[in-house]
Order: sequence, then structure tokens, then C-alpha cells
Amino acid sequence: MQTATHLDRDHCVRAVQSKDARFDGWFFTAVLTTRIYCRPSCPVVPPKPENMTFYPSAAACQQAGFRACKRCRPDTSPGSPEWNRRADLVARAMRLIADGVVDREGVPGLAARLGYSTRQVERQLFAELGAGPLALARAQRAQTARLLIETSSLSMAEIAFAAGFSSIRTFNDTVREVFALTPTELRARAPRSSPAPAPGTLSLRLPFRAPLNPDNLFGHLAATAVPGVEEWREGAYRRTLRLPYGHGIVSLAPCPDHIACRLMLSDLRDLTVAISRCRRMLDLDADPVAVDDQLRTDPFLAPLVDKAPGRRVPRTVDEAEFAVRAVLGQQVSTAAARTHAARLVTAHGKPLDDPEGGLTHLFPSPEALAAVDPETLAMPRTRRTTFTTLVRQLADGALHLGVESDWAEARALLLALPGFGPWTVDVIAMRALGDPDAFLPTDLGIRRAAQELGLPATPAALTARAEAWRPWRAYAVQYLWATDSHPINFLPV
Repeated sequence: MQTATHLDRDHCVRAVQSKDARFDGWFFTAVLTTRIYCRPSCPVVPPKPENMTFYPSAAACQQAGFRACKRCRPDTSPGSPEWNRRADLVARAMRLIADGVVDREGVPGLAARLGYSTRQVERQLFAELGAGPLALARAQRAQTARLLIETSSLSMAEIAFAAGFSSIRTFNDTVREVFALTPTELRARAPRSSPAPAPGTLSLRLPFRAPLNPDNLFGHLAATAVPGVEEWREGAYRRTLRLPYGHGIVSLAPCPDHIACRLMLSDLRDLTVAISRCRRMLDLDADPVAVDDQLRTDPFLAPLVDKAPGRRVPRTVDEAEFAVRAVLGQQVSTAAARTHAARLVTAHGKPLDDPEGGLTHLFPSPEALAAVDPETLAMPRTRRTTFTTLVRQLADGALHLGVESDWAEARALLLALPGFGPWTVDVIAMRALGDPDAFLPTDLGIRRAAQELGLPATPAALTARAEAWRPWRAYAVQYLWATDSHPINFLPV
């Protein structure tokens, strides 16, 4: 599917009439007679085609004067897969908006991070999404406010400022306009069957497009977990989070139709950012049907896809952290990489309290690691040089890895660093930067799997064969890795 899905009217009408959930988040249906907008899978009787109009974003619907449907709750749809499969200006801007940059730094801050003028950013977002950065950020604030209203016992004043509103009046007006209910009415309608979470804890459901195979996703995160920062406990992956206003601890557990998310935040203003980063780490906005359909065209991959469809790419909540860990993992086992990282965490990470025990630190920041005496690092001298060069470049801003990174530019900068070869750069591109087409033809596990399947096993020949898998080669990597019995491929028992 292409970005302008909402412009293909016949396609959209068929999706709405069949209540196809695969298109939730791709576009929104606005009903001219009721002035309500819905997700394509809305359970109500579909309106007549002549009464439908289509928009590419919830913000565009709201800007056109439509209210969110109370049945299908379109504001809780998975995000569009477009923003995680592209690295152009609009996609990078959308990732930054989801990360709360407009609320913290304004539109000028957003434009500065992207390297464009404010006018250019506004023009391109409006052309593609029917709304500018302020309207898109406002729609996100409304969604965050609804989450807090329905899942917490906070006062409305606390919710208003936690969601990023500048005043209680703006908060009240926005909620009424978007949801056609007052904040108090929204809270009264929320189900209360489950016990209220502990103070400071928020429990919510993260939606995704089915199918989702949790095995390699959570298996990878659990098998590579750094003690003190991450753990697998009672069917959930837990980890600490460094956030713009403070820190947090998140617990994520796979369920049949959602990911159960429990957040403890030192500052509630970080809620939107925390959710966005957890969704990116678990690749929840992916379109698994499109991915799997493309990979099935290769007869050697088709049985792997059919056996366990819906594999995601396990990513990260902190791009700089992952780059450091990728260097620590060069040419050593998973267990050795965890040991190296745990030593750094204990010596240089910021301590924090975990009410449930088990987690003790935030992963050290680049600034903290840049101050480490290289002679204290228990690693070969060449890797020590690679490590110290990386953290120094991250700390002084010469290298920035983030949701707004241009993938090609970031690759070039990484390759210029000592000790950075294609494998390290592409694993960072795949798991930190989120490039869905990153590929690892030199990886021993990939070459072994290719040989067993009858695919070409040399890097050059395998790369040539993988041209047919574009733009989803990072997902092909997951299917190939899954042929091995390594713990990364299995949910912990």
C-alpha cells in the first residue's frame, strides 16, 4: 500500500464495508451525516458510500470538524506503518511528533531537528496528512488525556498538564471537541471492572495489527536483557526508561489481541513518549500482512512464514544505548555481551528504586560513558578504541542516533568510525534506527540458515537473492534467525 491510501476511494469503501481491521490507522472514515469519524473496522453498520469521506490522520478529521466515534475509538488505532518504513521528511517528523518533540520544543524545535525550515515542515505535513504539526500534536495530546482520564485516578488538572495542555480550559475544550464528552463524562463511561492500579502506576493496552508472533520479539529482548536494566518476570518483559522529564519502569506482556503495558513514571508528562518508545521497541505499528505476503513470494521463505506468521523486529527504546551494546557484542557470545553491559551499568548507570525489585539502574548515558577511563574496560584494545570513539561522538553531538535520523546519513557516519563494519552498522540500522530493509548477509546465523534452506550462503549471492525481499529484509532476518534453537527465538518459560 502507498501513503495516499485515503485517496483511493473505492479501496477505502471496500475496507469499511468489510470492516477490515488491517486498515486501522492507515486512514480514517468521516461520516458526513453524523460528523463522526471512525476506524475502518468500526462495528456499527457502515454508512452509505456517498456519506463517507476519507482522511489520512485523526488530526485531519478533527481539523475538519469531525468527532471521534464512541464505539470504535479511532484514537486508539495502531499508528500508520508508513512512519516506520520510511526515512523521508514526513516520516521523520511523524516519529518526532510521536516522541513529544512539538510539546517540548515547539514547531521550531521540530524543524531544527529535521534540518528544514518551519514552513517546509508544515507544508509537507499538511500536503500528506491534511494537518500541520500543531494539529497532529494536539490530536496526540487528546489521546494521552483520554488514557489518563480512563486509567488513572488523577485530578483533571493533573491530567491536563501531564498530557501537555497549556491550560485546564484548553484541555476541557479539546476533550469536548474531539470526543463530544466532557472529561468527567469520559471518566464515568470508562469500565472499572479491574482493580485500580497502584498510585503512580498506569495500566493500558497497546494495540497492534494481527498477526503478532511474540516468540522472537520477547525472546530476543529477554535473552539479551542486561541485568539491572531489563528482566523477564512472570510472563512480562520489564525494563527501565530514561525519559525527557524523568525516568520510568515499564512491564510489557503479550496477550492475544494486545500488549498489556504497565508504566511507573517519575513524571507523568513522559507518558506519551514512554508509550511511543515501547511501541517502537515492539514494532507494533508494522503491517504484518504486507510483510509476510512479500516474503511468501520466495518459495524458500514461504514455509517459514506460514509456520509462524507475524514476526516483528525487536527494537529499542534508546538508540544510543543500543549502539553501545552492539559494540559490546562484537565477536562475543550473548552471555558475554550481557556481562560487559552489566559491569558498565553497575559502575556508571544511574541508580533507581524498583518497587517490585529486580531493576536497579538506568543504562549509562553517553556522557557518563565518555568519562570512563578506557584502561578500566575489560575488552581488547581495538574494541576499546571503537567503544570510546562511539561514546565520545554521541556525547559531544557529532553523531546523533534518534527517531529523526536519516538512515543513509547515519550509516555513513557509523561506517566512518574505527571498528564499525557492515554487520555492526546494519544491526544498529535494523534494531535502533528501525530501517525495515536492513540486512545482515555476513551474520553467521543468517548464512547457516540460508545454507540449510538451500538459499545462497555467500554474502554477495545472498544479498543478490534478497533483492526480491525488499523493502522487508529486516523481517526476513527474523525468519531466518528463527530456524536456529538459540534462546532469542523462544518465549522464556
